[in-house]
Amino acid sequence: MTGQTFTPNDERRFEDYMDALANTLAHEPRIAALNGYCTGLLLPLERKTMETMAAHLAPERTLAMQHRLQNFISDAPWDDDAVLATVRAQVLPVMEERGAIGSWIVDDTSVPKKGKDSVGVARQYCGQLGKVDNCQALVTLSLANATAALPIAARLYLPDEWARDEERRAQVGVPLDVGFQTKPAIALAQIRAAHAAGVPSGVVLADEAYGANAAFRQGVTALGLPYALGVPSTLRVLPPSDRRRARRWRGHREALSVREAATLLPRSAWRGVTWRDGTGPELTGRFALLRVRVGPDGAEGEQTLLIEWPVGQRAPVGYWLVTLPSRTALTTVVATAKDRWWVERGYRELKREVGLRDFQGRGWRGFHHHVTLCIAAYGFLVQRRCRHPQADQVGTSAKSLPYPRITDPSRLPVRPERHVPWSIRTLRKRLAVGLARRLPRCPCCQAPQASDDPHASIE
Repeated sequence: MTGQTFTPNDERRFEDYMDALANTLAHEPRIAALNGYCTGLLLPLERKTMETMAAHLAPERTLAMQHRLQNFISDAPWDDDAVLATVRAQVLPVMEERGAIGSWIVDDTSVPKKGKDSVGVARQYCGQLGKVDNCQALVTLSLANATAALPIAARLYLPDEWARDEERRAQVGVPLDVGFQTKPAIALAQIRAAHAAGVPSGVVLADEAYGANAAFRQGVTALGLPYALGVPSTLRVLPPSDRRRARRWRGHREALSVREAATLLPRSAWRGVTWRDGTGPELTGRFALLRVRVGPDGAEGEQTLLIEWPVGQRAPVGYWLVTLPSRTALTTVVATAKDRWWVERGYRELKREVGLRDFQGRGWRGFHHHVTLCIAAYGFLVQRRCRHPQADQVGTSAKSLPYPRITDPSRLPVRPERHVPWSIRTLRKRLAVGLARRLPRCPCCQAPQASDDPHASIE
């Protein structure tokens, strides 16, 4: 998809991608629904609900199509893990052509909900709203390199009030073997499953909600994976065993908080580091490294404490525990810890481009089926992004690009504004043009369309 339009070659690649997913279902009616649902997720619809998808996929038989999609998503017992493994098998090799997987990123995202009957809905912190409110929380594991990131696992966080309520569990079909687990416990299970599946290793990244959990840190270490985890300023650490490295701790035999430990460093220990190009000014900060022992009596061994303390701030703004080799350069440690930005962009694209936030069902199975197919649709866009010859330019801003020139009035650009040709948004729009041609009506203006190919129908 390097040109301005969707080509037959692009369409064949999408069909091959969907055929591979269909092989995991081995059920003809479900295969048709799979194609229809993934197509609906990629179309330019304001809300990607089953009702809206059905109205565009089959305008003459909307109710029948809606029932087909409803059954496929809410009731059909197909395996989410098998579909995600197929997505991973198709996308990861293309990603690795651009560079080795560097990061395993753990995080969670929230979807606001007004009602209280949808599975897992509770009053909890919602990042999208910036406050405590009714929402569902989804814990994910993503793989990233210098070009792209791909979610490979996702599971709903079930609050304790839900886990203990048998009546509510039964109403939404929560499996009997699913009990209450903290978010770090869910994430650690995802990491263990990925490690057992032979997924290419990377540095585990997570924010302080996970880094503060000793069991999570120890579980990652037990798998032989390095990490760079955010930790709260109150986390207590001990001086290293090596006397030379512990010289700054003179007079402090007891454990200190990482905030207190940062004050032990002299001015000469701090360095300005630029870790990547952004869409505006370069991303630069002031950082320092300090070797510490972690855990009660240093049970977790020596680790590197990375501290960010911008000039002019009264206190540091970020702390990370890092288990990369002790001689790793400061610039490498900073770039690794800051690589979590991929997951924030991924959540934004999943919600805006492929409808992650639009599911209106209430059940456990339906929620996870919807999330799985959102990741599947997103996976194809990630694959196409990695095929673009300029995709390594991750920091390019559309503001710095010229408006596209029109050289052929019959082949107008998909997006007439300035755009990054290899962005997920642009690729989704181009793909939608080709998919829309196969629909009975245009999804934008609702005008009837005549197809030259009698086999082109989405159904």
